[in-house]
Amino acid sequence: MLPVFVQSCHRCHVTFSLHAVDPVFVSFLQVTMRERLSLWAVFCLLVAFLPSQTESVAVMSVDLGSEWMKIAIVKPGVPMEIALNKESRRKTPVAVCLKENERLFGDSALGVAVKNPKVVYRFLQSILGKTADNPQVAQYQKHFPEHQMQRDEKRGTVFFKFSEELQYTPEELLGMILNYSRGLAQDFAEQLIKDAVITVPAYFNQAERRAVLQAAHIAGLKVLQLINDNTAVALNYGVFRRKDINSTAQNIMFYDMGSGSTTATIVTYQTVKTKESGTQPQLQIRGVGFDRTLGGFEMELRLRDHLAKLFNEQKKSKKDVRENLRAMAKLLKEAQRLKTVLSANAEHMAQIEGLMDDIDFKAKVTRSEFEALCEDLFDRVPGPVKEALAAAEMTMDEIDQVILVGGSTRVPRVQDVLLKAVGKEELSKNINADEAAAMGAVYQAAALSKAFKVKPFLVRDAAVFPIQVEFSRETEEEDGVKTMKHNKRILFQRMAPYPQRKVITFNRYMDDFVFYINYGDLGFLSEQDLKVFGSQNLTTVKLSGVGSSFTKHSDAESKGIKAHFNMDESGVLILDRVESVFETIVEEKEEESTLTKLGNTISSLFGGGSSEPTANVTEPVTDEEEVSPEAEKDQERSEKQEESAQEKPETEEGKEGEPQAEEQKDNKEDQAETQGETDAEKAEKPEEKSDGEKAEEKEEDKKPKPQKKSKISEDITVELEVNDVLDPSTEDIEVSKKKLQDLTDRDLEKQEREKTLNSLEAFIFETQDKLYQDEYLAVVTEEEKEQITGKLSEASNWMDEEGYAAGTKELKEKLSELKKLCKAMFFRVEERKKWPDSLAALDSIAASITSIHPFSFGNAVLSKDIDAKRSLLDREVNYLLNKAKFAKPKPKDKAKDKNTTSTENSKANSTEDAEKIITPKSDDAEEVKPAEEPPTAEKKDEEPILELNPAENTDTESTDSSKSENHKGDEL
Repeated sequence: MLPVFVQSCHRCHVTFSLHAVDPVFVSFLQVTMRERLSLWAVFCLLVAFLPSQTESVAVMSVDLGSEWMKIAIVKPGVPMEIALNKESRRKTPVAVCLKENERLFGDSALGVAVKNPKVVYRFLQSILGKTADNPQVAQYQKHFPEHQMQRDEKRGTVFFKFSEELQYTPEELLGMILNYSRGLAQDFAEQLIKDAVITVPAYFNQAERRAVLQAAHIAGLKVLQLINDNTAVALNYGVFRRKDINSTAQNIMFYDMGSGSTTATIVTYQTVKTKESGTQPQLQIRGVGFDRTLGGFEMELRLRDHLAKLFNEQKKSKKDVRENLRAMAKLLKEAQRLKTVLSANAEHMAQIEGLMDDIDFKAKVTRSEFEALCEDLFDRVPGPVKEALAAAEMTMDEIDQVILVGGSTRVPRVQDVLLKAVGKEELSKNINADEAAAMGAVYQAAALSKAFKVKPFLVRDAAVFPIQVEFSRETEEEDGVKTMKHNKRILFQRMAPYPQRKVITFNRYMDDFVFYINYGDLGFLSEQDLKVFGSQNLTTVKLSGVGSSFTKHSDAESKGIKAHFNMDESGVLILDRVESVFETIVEEKEEESTLTKLGNTISSLFGGGSSEPTANVTEPVTDEEEVSPEAEKDQERSEKQEESAQEKPETEEGKEGEPQAEEQKDNKEDQAETQGETDAEKAEKPEEKSDGEKAEEKEEDKKPKPQKKSKISEDITVELEVNDVLDPSTEDIEVSKKKLQDLTDRDLEKQEREKTLNSLEAFIFETQDKLYQDEYLAVVTEEEKEQITGKLSEASNWMDEEGYAAGTKELKEKLSELKKLCKAMFFRVEERKKWPDSLAALDSIAASITSIHPFSFGNAVLSKDIDAKRSLLDREVNYLLNKAKFAKPKPKDKAKDKNTTSTENSKANSTEDAEKIITPKSDDAEEVKPAEEPPTAEKKDEEPILELNPAENTDTESTDSSKSENHKGDEL
């Protein structure tokens, strides 16, 4: 097992694993430890083998509501945290604005919605995975008449017509929003993020869940799981109350009323024993009830219409405000604010400046008026509670507490009606109503990610809608008349737990056939909900290759056609494979010796075994159903009822929906046949063997070699035909991804241009101001100042006339030109700022020299040496001052005399392309040679204490010719 270096957070029960370390490194580390390397060296080696910081290990969650989304992240060092958006808010509107040449998201998009509602798209969740004739599509068009929605003839869904050439599907718009949420998470985490868990309503059907996955795929997100928002809330509640969960079941109802819908969920918490992790806490979804359109947004719409009515009654304008889209958008925004205020106040004044035709609006609204407008909505509050209890087959007496979730539960009337419906003393508010789902989802993201280790918390979600398999087959009655019989087999019952695998076996087919995957009994839905639900037919499955499999294995016994289904963690049903299974008799091979097994194991470890499956893999057919004991009892009870109602006329067909019972029968047959073959062998042996071989026969009887049955599977070709909402093709997905990438590139180009434009403006204004500051005036001549000022003024005028319309490249060139012009001036200023510290350091060195005892180092420093260095410094200063004073431009020398002194060469090298300067004579610049010193054994110790100009060292000449013996070589 590879060692893992971890960091734990006990509060959130999250452990951050940096990654498993390579085994080669582990071995090397052990060797180094045996050699007793220092701890620091081992640490440095460890860091070298760890992944770079640029590697993405953070994960995120998106609580995707109808109006708001909350984003949470987990990264090393940050257990679980809500990511703030650009406005430093903890929640972001689910909105995107599409203008001619820019995109806006979140609060910026809502700001545009008041001025130009046509270009802002919101509340997309309600039309995901819906066909054009769905009632919710018509409702959406009624709420947002400013959008042009058209039918997609290919898929039957809708799209938004942005222009004659451009159109966007709801999945594409949601993909833009998800990509924006990813950007916010990355900015907050300061690293790349690819993996995410996204919440969806529990009532989302298969088409709606696939639509969210398609949007995430377009956005470039890897979805670890689609988690139901009520399940995410329940997980968040359980994680922070792990110590309160024990073997005694606790039943809790979460009542979640958001902006667009309401869901009531009954959850059972208790500890269970598992083979992998021992005793661990578990939550199980027992019952779910929902209302798709009961939420805060519907209340806001009614309040908006009431405000519009009040404005029309004031008769300040002859026009009807309801026909003005911009005015209605303003009224909706005010209605949203008003609903929030009335939750805490009995009355409030609604007011909008310039509502329409520069007419201001002001009106008083009371809470009683608001409640009267929404009276029928409040009557629907108990509905989800009753549905959840019915689905769980429980009563309110079995519910320990009711916990409020969602922003709309803050409306006082909602709480009053709900409290009366549940019959409890109070409603619990011991959870973050806004952020619980996001925090629960990000905990699940950390659990699913390979980069983190969390304490196990088992989650058993439930499928709200039952799914069944249907097929028709010709049967013959007793009178010889052939009829077609339609059969149904329950695949997943209502509230069946998932993830779970199921196997359906077809025993009576020997040729290619067709079966159907449809929803089961949806009688618990109202008539309106059934219309919104859409098609109840999911998929038509066409099988080919059944007949050829029987021909190929004609000598084997058929065990039926087995279809393997999987409802994954996201609640999406997948048909994994279909296989034709046969049973044949094979001789049992002798048991391999321990040494042979060990050799085969080692061979497989080092790549000796084949990784490719063979054509006819022999494997036992096992029951893939994974349900709890309670769920098994419920399913068996329902299956028995179905058999008694549908399958009594045909008892021979009863095994097609019961793979477990079928396999038990097969096992019994295997045992019976094996026993029969053993008895036959014993009966034949006395006739075949001589008397002299009876002793050996007895030994063989002790270790018989019976024949056994083996299963052979043959894959069947499957063709799927989607019947609910057609998925976009691979080509359509690529077109959508390119469309979004083009928009992203355009946004990035726009941001880059704005950044360059701002940098250019700032450089011009700041430099113009600096030219009047003393520290800059001290380093530039009047000529230089005039030149820089002229260029800056020219650039400023260009900005006013052409710059704001110029491209990014042109702006960068202009900025680069100005920076190059001012580079020398900025360099001089920076150098002057460094002078005080450098001179102070020189003084410190001089002070340290004077403190040394003259005989401590053999008189290493003499006064003549100091005078020599002072003279050199004085000469350099005068040289630079004269150069600046008398400098005159001259053409560069084309060639240099080979006999030029080393001093001139060093000056030429240091000045490079500078003009040749004629230095005036100065008496102060007379060269003073240092005192001579005796020769030393090692010339390398002759380096002076301080060199002002390394290219012009005059000490070498005097040192080479020195013959004095008054002091020894310098050695400081």
